Amino acid sequence: MPRPEPHVINGLTGRRVLITRTADRARPLASLLRSCGAEPLLLPLIDFERAGEQAPLDAALERLVAGDFDWLVLSSITTVRVLLEKAAQLGAALAALVPEGTKVATIGSSSRQVVESVGLTVALAPADVQSAEGLLAVWEPAGGRVFLPQADIAAPALREGLVARGADVTSVVAYHTVDYPARAEARLTAELPSGVVVSGTDMPATLSPEEARAAIDAETLDAVVAASPSAARRIAQILPALGSCRLIAIGRPTAAEASRRGLTVAAIATEPTPDGVVAALESVFANEGNSP
Repeated sequence: MPRPEPHVINGLTGRRVLITRTADRARPLASLLRSCGAEPLLLPLIDFERAGEQAPLDAALERLVAGDFDWLVLSSITTVRVLLEKAAQLGAALAALVPEGTKVATIGSSSRQVVESVGLTVALAPADVQSAEGLLAVWEPAGGRVFLPQADIAAPALREGLVARGADVTSVVAYHTVDYPARAEARLTAELPSGVVVSGTDMPATLSPEEARAAIDAETLDAVVAASPSAARRIAQILPALGSCRLIAIGRPTAAEASRRGLTVAAIATEPTPDGVVAALESVFANEGNSP
């Protein structure tokens, strides 16, 4: 379905917004920012590699295919990319690896869109708070066997919350979160479906950490977006003094990590989507006039 024309926000016109993601993950937000009159820039901080030990993941996938799990919980787009890569190695579609009797749960509208685009049906997802807390709040099944592939640095809250609700959880490391760039031989290469990625070659300029620091010192950068707690940690390391540049955190866990690292959070995007980030930026600039 074509995306409706976004409302042009005068408060974002001319604003320079730094997205701390790789180009492939930044496209949707960059496109929306441009349509609102802002200038998106990139500073990739986080990348992803395959798990160093593949045996636990492979064993869990064999159990998944065999129908040993009642639930598959996909808490991030990167987890979907891992499973897409595994499915390709097996010469199958991802949907073919998930038996009809296994239900799928997700977190975040972007993750849900990706999951549905690869042919899976989402049986459960939080409607409001897009986090482990939000999914646990709507988790009604009693007991059951749950397959939970996650990042190596994933907080234990989701696994522990499911266990507390009587689930038998098989949690495995699906990928490693690393500083950008990932090693070429270990970097995840699975492409997301074209229907959920904004295509085009007109990508924003990519800044080096030194260039980003110079822009902040010169007060020519209006905002920086942290998409995850790991991104917040890297921002604190690389850009510890933000000056007049506002930090927008996607989700409360990211905001909490930024605060722990001594960063001031100007606004929290409650929805982990481009629209959610733009709404957070609006809230920051609304009271500052229409020009940067």
